[in-house]
Amino acid sequence: MVTTTHDDRHGTAGSADDLLAIRGLRTEFGTGDRTVRAVRGVDLSIARGEILGLVGESGSGKSVLASSILRLIRPPGRIAAGEIVFDGRDVLAMNTRTLSRWRGRDIGIVFQQPQGCLNPVRRIGWQVAEPLRLKKGLGRRAAWDEAVQLLRSVGIPSPESKARAYPHQVSGGQAQRVMIAIALALRPKLLIADEPTTALDVTIQAQILELLRDSCRTHGTSLLFVTHDLGVIAKLADRVAVMYAGNIVETGSVGGILESPRHPYTRGLMDAAPRLRSSEGERLRDIPGSIPNLARPIPGCPFAPRCGLRKELELDRCDREMPPFVQSAERHAVRCWGLPEMRTANRTNAAAPEREIVR
Repeated sequence: MVTTTHDDRHGTAGSADDLLAIRGLRTEFGTGDRTVRAVRGVDLSIARGEILGLVGESGSGKSVLASSILRLIRPPGRIAAGEIVFDGRDVLAMNTRTLSRWRGRDIGIVFQQPQGCLNPVRRIGWQVAEPLRLKKGLGRRAAWDEAVQLLRSVGIPSPESKARAYPHQVSGGQAQRVMIAIALALRPKLLIADEPTTALDVTIQAQILELLRDSCRTHGTSLLFVTHDLGVIAKLADRVAVMYAGNIVETGSVGGILESPRHPYTRGLMDAAPRLRSSEGERLRDIPGSIPNLARPIPGCPFAPRCGLRKELELDRCDREMPPFVQSAERHAVRCWGLPEMRTANRTNAAAPEREIVR
């Protein structure tokens, strides 16, 4: 018997205890025949204090999903359908003034290119102090003192001196620490980090990951960490959501995903990740093909044209129907017609059409 699920403690949609619950989210760009459907009916949730890794290739929709949560999609983009509920509040129903107060105070973000996000003509200390003045109501001196303390807390050397520096006078790793200090200034309930370590060398990357993990644990902050690197997720996250072509295809605990990946795409990502492989001399394998054109209809599983399992098992259904999420183990759910339990259910249903897959 196969159990399909909409509960993100096992699959995707969330529970009353979650800080963030996303249901049926669709985000599109353009109009008519040129509409790119970047996020295609995503269900996802994040528990309070949880670190969730969102992983997938470039172009899979990860950054668009993160921007959608913050309602940072600009025309010709739009959120076409779905719900985003944050701490019991409907994000899509918020007016502009409420959104402005909500961003930074309740939810923070760290981007990939910190130097491009910092104001080049303002001293670093005032950029950290600004949200403290605007949203916490601190005076200039108090905000400056707290900004220096924040810079110290994220490992900036000589924080009093660096607070008086301009962004071009600090390294890329230090600039990313400044962005983390700004994001954490108001102790948000959720922090979104969108590929924040991609441009950094391995040593600095490890330091930033440790800083994010420790800061979130200390303050009970939930973290959505967006990356293409499963090796990074292995060091940081509690749980993983794998995204492909605008869809979540597998979710589970870090241990469950890394030890027993069930979706062919997840296995492909692991085969292509050098830091996740232990056998010396074993060659890395890339995933053949590319992500489908998201401006065109995708009637079945979007990974089907690239999927070796679909070819091996000759699963024509993969080309016609999107598989449901199936709970395959505790806190582990997968979308794949090639799962042994799905194939068994399909054969049973074919022999006895009156029986249905249990939901």
